[in-house]
Amino acid sequence: MITKDALDRLTSTLGRVRLMAVSKLHTSEEVLAMYGMGQRLFGENHLQEIVQKFAAEDGRTCNRPSDLELHMIGHLQSNKVNRVVPLVDMIESVDSAALLRKIDASCSRIGKRMDVLLELNTSGEASKSGFATEDDLLDCLRESRDLQNIVVRGLMTVGPLDADPDRKTARTREAFRRLKVLFDALKKDYPQFDTLSMGMSGDWEIAVEEGSTEVRIGTMLFGERKYDV
Repeated sequence: MITKDALDRLTSTLGRVRLMAVSKLHTSEEVLAMYGMGQRLFGENHLQEIVQKFAAEDGRTCNRPSDLELHMIGHLQSNKVNRVVPLVDMIESVDSAALLRKIDASCSRIGKRMDVLLELNTSGEASKSGFATEDDLLDCLRESRDLQNIVVRGLMTVGPLDADPDRKTARTREAFRRLKVLFDALKKDYPQFDTLSMGMSGDWEIAVEEGSTEVRIGTMLFGERKYDV
């Protein structure tokens, strides 16, 4: 795990860009240790880990420090929306209008407003989630105006994963630049847009250069993940 001094240096380097600590496959103890160093924004990819680390015994109410902010950043299946909504502060991975409507309905039942980001598959990789086209994303964004319990705060993407190593930097920059252009254009009609979430441990520097307002860092902070063999 990164030291507090190193975390402070990274935060200072990022300046106004928010640092999210992605705690996928890391323990509650590691999360609390990072929290103790001053980190406040965390992201998780899977419902099961959100429940294990951040829910009370009933599995449906929060058990975390009041100033710890938690975002859902992984692909969200519609049948898990009702479990996720009470436990997180933002869902960054909305990739369909149907999912957005499901989140809105779930929020309505518990009297909650949910901040969300719309995820665009900027690299066109079939293995990745996100809206396949900008037109699909725009259709969903227009529909969001009729939903009373949703606030679309901006856009999210994951950089290219399968690119040729010789082309990866260029393709990553192209993907991030594409999302930034779209983000800036949409801000004119959606003044609540304030979050452009792009960049992870391997490409966060490119993301910052291209205008990201939030980077999602896991390995750099927590160390390598231990996957079950």
